[in-house]
Amino acid sequence: MAHIALEEGMPGITGAFAFRPETAKPMRELAEILLRGPNTLTSAERETIAAVVSHGNECRFCQLSHSAAAAEHRGGREADYAWIEAVKANPAGADVSPKLRALLQIAGKVREGGKQVTAADIEAARERGATDVEIHDTVLIAAAFSMYNRYVDGLATWQPEDAASYRPMGKRMAHEGYARSSAEAVGARS
Repeated sequence: MAHIALEEGMPGITGAFAFRPETAKPMRELAEILLRGPNTLTSAERETIAAVVSHGNECRFCQLSHSAAAAEHRGGREADYAWIEAVKANPAGADVSPKLRALLQIAGKVREGGKQVTAADIEAARERGATDVEIHDTVLIAAAFSMYNRYVDGLATWQPEDAASYRPMGKRMAHEGYARSSAEAVGARS
């Protein structure tokens, strides 16, 4: 049961967004820009960063929904879902590009605390081909998702237990984006 009177049946962040649409709007827009906007990192890579950070923060709703979005951006096959689970379990040894591995390292440190990121971490990412924009966006994705994770869990939002329930959410996020209102998202669920 949520800590405050959120609409029942609205999972995770959608219930909190419906409660305060005026704060939801900029949060949705930020997610849209960071995860789907023009970037040299693919949406799958950016969703992977969000999923890994959310996994590290133990936010079930965010890590499962963004894992599903990452898998959908990769094609939505069972192998894509298995891949994201492997990345979350071991980002340092995952089957990802050296650049993404270095960016995941930075994201993990941001999740712990921004001052954990060192000049050596940044240099390692640059040596593996990361641009300043990619480093910037990785840090911002990690920081934003730490906030989203704490928002979802701090209100004790309702979250589906079955991991398969997150696949339709991930598919919608990957193909329709984040800028829709909570009312539109609820209508899409029906």
